[in-house]
Amino acid sequence: MLVYMIMIYRKDIIVRGGTGGDGCVSFRREKYIPLGGPDGGDGGGGGSVILVASTELADLGSLTRHKEFVAGHGERGHGWRKRGKKGKDLRILVPVGTTVVTDTGTDRETALADLSTPGQELLVASGGQGGLGNSRFATPVNQAPETATPGQPGEERCIVLELKMVTDICIVGPPNAGRSTLLARVSRARPEVADYPITTREPILGVIRGKRNDLVIAELPAIVAGAHLGRGLGNSFLRHAERTWLLIFLLDGSSPTLVDDLRQLEYELGLYQSDLTHKPRIVAVNKVDLPEVEALIPQIKEELNELEAPVFYISAVSGRGVLELVTMATGMVEQASEADEAEPRNHMAIFRPKPRR
Repeated sequence: MLVYMIMIYRKDIIVRGGTGGDGCVSFRREKYIPLGGPDGGDGGGGGSVILVASTELADLGSLTRHKEFVAGHGERGHGWRKRGKKGKDLRILVPVGTTVVTDTGTDRETALADLSTPGQELLVASGGQGGLGNSRFATPVNQAPETATPGQPGEERCIVLELKMVTDICIVGPPNAGRSTLLARVSRARPEVADYPITTREPILGVIRGKRNDLVIAELPAIVAGAHLGRGLGNSFLRHAERTWLLIFLLDGSSPTLVDDLRQLEYELGLYQSDLTHKPRIVAVNKVDLPEVEALIPQIKEELNELEAPVFYISAVSGRGVLELVTMATGMVEQASEADEAEPRNHMAIFRPKPRR
């Protein structure tokens, strides 16, 4: 029996900060201290809900068991002006590359943050304030107040988590172009390789070695006509191409509509997000080890002559031309990475005004 594990890349959850503890009404009563007065302590504040970006998770599947996530509640105040214990913060691990958006129930959404760095944290729901004990209300006129305030409820939000994998290189292409074979050739990843279309049903990651460090390469499921509208495996995986440095357009050299396949890829990516059309790219024509494809190479070169992107003619099965392709790809990624490190980063500013008391 085959068991397929479905990876989760989008999840709606409700987060709620803990309720603050109530203030305490208490009076100091000791044998040799008459009229000790009020000594009720404040309640502890409620815990907060915090998202933490982690490299240990591959998707949002760990959040599917629960719809609501509530932090710990604050403890009630005690006598002797002892403050109640603060509620425990709830720290939720999410994969690196998770974007956080507030869902207001309307068409308008507000982006909170982009957790693209390991260990990055985001406070999504603050805990409520603890109530005041009766010692806070003592005055010369009212020296024995019996008043205390209740704890405040924590902040509640409905948020949408969406995972967009952070990769260096993405392999995209039409069905049966040989994406899985190429990924297995250049890395230790072992994707399913079969002679039927759309064998890849979820993104598969591999690692290739560059001159300075290791690079992450991903194979995305086949892109078909209408993918931006949800056809085929749909646009649920096109989002992963947003955060890659380089796109490798892998084409089937035996396809009679090779140029149309390339245009279709560019068309679908552009309709999904216009920024994808400006990403650096390499075009790779696969299956040149087949005699009929090798005979068509001069014609294909003439048809692709006007492309500004580098074009490689490879065989993912025999390895012909693959080393040159990988060398060019890693060089382009590392060069872009060095240029990005030299420029100052502008982090997203998050404004969260506090309500008036």
